[in-house]
Amino acid sequence: MTHRWRLFDDFEAALNRPADRVDDGLRLDPQRAERAGVPEVVYAAAKRPEDVVTALKRLAEPAGRAIASRCSAATIGAIEMGLGESFLVDVHLTTVVIHRADSEQLRTGGRIGLITAGTSDIEIATEARVMAEEMGCVVTIARDAGVAGLHRIVGPLRAMADDDVDAIIVAAGMDGALPSVIAGLVPVPVIGLPISTGYGFGGDGEAALGSMLQSCAPGLAVVNIDNGIGAGAIAALIANRAAEARRSR
Repeated sequence: MTHRWRLFDDFEAALNRPADRVDDGLRLDPQRAERAGVPEVVYAAAKRPEDVVTALKRLAEPAGRAIASRCSAATIGAIEMGLGESFLVDVHLTTVVIHRADSEQLRTGGRIGLITAGTSDIEIATEARVMAEEMGCVVTIARDAGVAGLHRIVGPLRAMADDDVDAIIVAAGMDGALPSVIAGLVPVPVIGLPISTGYGFGGDGEAALGSMLQSCAPGLAVVNIDNGIGAGAIAALIANRAAEARRSR
């Protein structure tokens, strides 16, 4: 049986592959998408804008595309100024994708649903959407469908059923109850994405995380607070594997 685990094509060569240069203090992993199916993402929040620009440029050299998350306005400005002549710069709130004009976005056939409980969840949910799309998936989005008005979920779930999604990401702050509700209704994996929104005790996402971890609904996996990139990556790995199975039938 042919498998996709590239690590085993040449184990020794994979381990001894020359590391990306470190002369400028950046050691990147440009082969990550080829090896693990998930591209490296530049986490911009803890980096100087010039380091983000350098990292994006080097990651985009072989593949034509690169992603940065948690970009401030200053960092977005530096990216547009430093890379705008060589790459197209797509800004999705605080997530940025750079790509050459001739670079086509991957299309795998994977299908993902993305539900946000409220508008406060959109920024982090956008990270998940961009990550999943860059990994080749089509994302069906439903916003503002929290448990305070649960009737709002019927239409979006019907649309996701019609699209036959392979996995659903559910982003929720406050009490974080929506992922459990969804997981009890659908026959596909659900990824809970706790968001750091809410009042008072637990309002920094801890209450949402605790609720999702204590869910009694099977089929729910949970990422860390505000980890939109992680949620998008997990959902896309699931969806891409499902898409591959459909193609091989």
